[in-house]
Amino acid sequence: MSFTYWLPTAITLVRLLLVPVAVYLILQSAFAAAFWVVVAAGISDALDGALAKRFPPVAPIGAYLDPLADKALLVATTMALGTIGALPMWLVILIVSRDVLIVGGALLYNALTNGLSMAPLKISKANTAAQVLLVGVVLAELGLGLGAPAISRALVIVVAGTTLASGAAYVWTWGRYALEWEEQGK
Repeated sequence: MSFTYWLPTAITLVRLLLVPVAVYLILQSAFAAAFWVVVAAGISDALDGALAKRFPPVAPIGAYLDPLADKALLVATTMALGTIGALPMWLVILIVSRDVLIVGGALLYNALTNGLSMAPLKISKANTAAQVLLVGVVLAELGLGLGAPAISRALVIVVAGTTLASGAAYVWTWGRYALEWEEQGK
């Protein structure tokens, strides 16, 4: 296999390794460093995606690791920011609950049908973008002195709304797929 076959996956693995670093830095109140680690993770996400499109084929495991790395970073940094009081705990619980719901639903659907196709919904992509922006703004406020509390408060509301909408959309979508699968089996 060529170097370009594994490179996007290697970059994704580095992003996964940045997750505990970002959490540690947040919990140690090293917010500026945590901000730059999260920025580096975001750049690595864009880079591995661009490389995967530019040099196909790529290692299939990368298709699974990439969203896992994104989720791990967002959930872990959100939980760390909630732990230190920089984000409301109700929002952290909402975000984590949505992700548990989605993963649980996907696992259940796969167990029932032995066929799972992973395609993120548009509202889920909007939710992810809003979460990334929220984490970035909060870390910039804490670590870089960005004075934008109105922006972070507005983003909390946006993230809450997109999290609820995304969770509902996944329940609807997976439920519809399950009903269609059940009807085909009769």
